[in-house]
Amino acid sequence: MEAKIGQYWLNRVGIIAVLIGVSYFLKYAFENNWIGPRGRIVIGLLAGIALVLWSEQFRKNKHEAFSYSLKAVGIGTLYLSLWGAFQVYHLIPAATAFLAMTIITATTMAMALSQNAELLAAFSLIGGFSTPMLLSTGENHEVALFSYICLLDIAILVMAIIKPWQRLLWGSFTGTLVLYLAWCSQYYTKDQRNLTVFYSTVFSALFAIVPLLYNHKKSAHPDRIPLILTLLPLINATCFFLALYLMYEFEISTLTWYALALAAVYLLIGNIYKRQAQFQNSDVVHLLHIAIAVAFLTIAIPAKLHAHWITIGWLVESAALLWVSEKTKTDFLRYLASAALILGIVRLLFFDQIVAQTLIFNARFLTYLVAIAILAAIAYYGHQHASMQEMAFINLAVVSANLLALIALTWEAYDYFDRQRLLSGSYNPGFYHDISLARGFTCSAIWLIYGAALMAFGLSQRSAFARWQALILIAVTTIKVFMVDVSQLGGSYRIVSFIALGTVLLAISFVYQRDWLKLSSDSSETAKRNLR
Repeated sequence: MEAKIGQYWLNRVGIIAVLIGVSYFLKYAFENNWIGPRGRIVIGLLAGIALVLWSEQFRKNKHEAFSYSLKAVGIGTLYLSLWGAFQVYHLIPAATAFLAMTIITATTMAMALSQNAELLAAFSLIGGFSTPMLLSTGENHEVALFSYICLLDIAILVMAIIKPWQRLLWGSFTGTLVLYLAWCSQYYTKDQRNLTVFYSTVFSALFAIVPLLYNHKKSAHPDRIPLILTLLPLINATCFFLALYLMYEFEISTLTWYALALAAVYLLIGNIYKRQAQFQNSDVVHLLHIAIAVAFLTIAIPAKLHAHWITIGWLVESAALLWVSEKTKTDFLRYLASAALILGIVRLLFFDQIVAQTLIFNARFLTYLVAIAILAAIAYYGHQHASMQEMAFINLAVVSANLLALIALTWEAYDYFDRQRLLSGSYNPGFYHDISLARGFTCSAIWLIYGAALMAFGLSQRSAFARWQALILIAVTTIKVFMVDVSQLGGSYRIVSFIALGTVLLAISFVYQRDWLKLSSDSSETAKRNLR
């Protein structure tokens, strides 16, 4: 702790103190007209150059920390002197000041590389991104500003290829974002959109290829995955799409094409990275890029499609991801597929408001069939390939498929009778009552028939899981018949309802009493094993 305080903190405080002291001295000298404007600038430039040259003597004597401190003071003095020459005294034009500051930035970068000094690289980064603010005239120069930022980002990216300085890339991304937002908040208009989109795309592309170019082998911990390879792609993709959204807020079709293009780009980058990566846990970066691509696909689906087609799109996306995950043996894709499947089912149940005009052959029933088919495929292939730990999710898929089938059939019954009521053309309380009775009876019949079919399937396949589902559904139907239908249904409906329910219950009871499944022998064998 004492060494850190003495070597670093006192050093940094000393730099600030010297800069403040020099500033006060110059301010005092200027106020008393000791030195004219030109002399003041010349003194500042000469002092800055002298400090940089003097610092080299300390570096050669192995006092690197103190040497870099002097360089920081010298470089800062050079930038401030040029700023004063342009902004305060108007001695030089903006182009001259800009060129001089660019030369200082480039020289500092060259020193950082030659001396393997990340701190000097940070000085160059700070000075480089400060230049546009120091030389701002309050006018809109989009092309000049963004072209300069692009060149600066490229230079820093090249440094990151040579040296593993990920903090430099974070600083470059932050500086680019700050200057971009500052310009947009003050100057952006819709007639500049095409040019702004072009530069936004260039910025995003430069940072998107960082995982492909970053010199990870030379980092201090080559076995670890640096945040620059995981967090930066996510933040970069999010910021770029938000910028596009703000510029194309009411042009959904255009945003869709951008989302699809970004999905393709991040898939490509992820695949290239996977082929060239040579360190442990590199799959995390590859899978992250796949996740970003899937996110853009999920965004594109509702942007391009409408109504139930959004739901179908998410469901089909989940099926495609599951197929790819099985072929590539990538568990991460299964999680993404599950998320897409849940999104589709939740939207189907709670958000899709589809009015069916025909029985069975309508958009809602089609959407339910897609969801049921995907869940059935998961159950079928899951029983063949899933591990014991995954069987709970396979069983959940089976239950979900049956529930969706019941909901879809019940909706069809409800809508059919509602259409009959509307076709009557007039309000007739007696007719409405008959329609309600018929609808209640039909729903009970659908549940009972489905339960009986599920029981038959469980018996034929010797599936206890299917039989238990059938028993629960039949129990719910029985409760409905005794608690609801008995009070609402008329004579004929009530008679048929109870006779049908009783017949099904007796038939199932007969199967269990005959012990076709040999359940009693199984239970006796289990009891004997427990006694032993």
